[in-house]
Amino acid sequence: MNSSPNIAFLGAGNMAEALIAGLVKGKLAEPDSLLATDISSTRLEGLKNRYHLQVGSHNLDAALWADVIILCVKPQVMDRVLQEIQSGLSEKQLVISVAAGISLEGIQAIIGQAIPLVRAMPNTPAVIQEGVTALAACRGLSSEHLSLAQSLFEAVGKVVVVDESLMDAVTGLSGSGPAYVYLAIEALIDGGVRVGLPRNVAHILAVQTVLGAAKMVKETGEHPAILKDRVTSPGGTTIAGLQRLEEGGLRATLIDAIEAATHRSRELGQ
Repeated sequence: MNSSPNIAFLGAGNMAEALIAGLVKGKLAEPDSLLATDISSTRLEGLKNRYHLQVGSHNLDAALWADVIILCVKPQVMDRVLQEIQSGLSEKQLVISVAAGISLEGIQAIIGQAIPLVRAMPNTPAVIQEGVTALAACRGLSSEHLSLAQSLFEAVGKVVVVDESLMDAVTGLSGSGPAYVYLAIEALIDGGVRVGLPRNVAHILAVQTVLGAAKMVKETGEHPAILKDRVTSPGGTTIAGLQRLEEGGLRATLIDAIEAATHRSRELGQ
């Protein structure tokens, strides 16, 4: 595979655009080495104007042209798209699926041949290059292909490699996780309003507090419990607030939410 592979995005939705933007902004790919297909000509025209990439409507032509094929279509149309492109696939290409709930084995069965295949679970902050993506590789995937997949998703955030059996758990934590954090931010804002802050001020305080706390965990490398204890003075305001959170079951409820989302991901994949 050449050093600057041709990358085809089959399906040009938000996740495809996030990856395209990350690759172009990070100068990890030239626009003419990127191609997107979609059923919406309006969507394709918008991508072409923003990123100057190639666009098309024929998935098989895109597959024949590409070194890397990223499947960004909805799970319910995956079978049809795979059947369209199967004659254009070879063992020299890398295929990456971001469709939730569709296993590597299921994709291989439709394609009908063993090809280098990676399953990816990115999350929505990839749109601002602050996402996290879990990758699961097919059996026998070369280190070169895995490294290539990692570099593509590192353009939009962090990457972890996991066994495919853990992808439902990834969905429950990081795939659904942004919604949990948004709910917490909304509650912090409303709490600020409840005690008298103007909503715009509460919004700024809540967002920056969550952002700053997350960066503290990330950049110090310290366990969250240690950082929490540093904020918690004996008999002070923080311990009073923490007590109410424990009484309300915040910790247990978040754990339960991740478990529930993981179970639902498994159900959708069956």
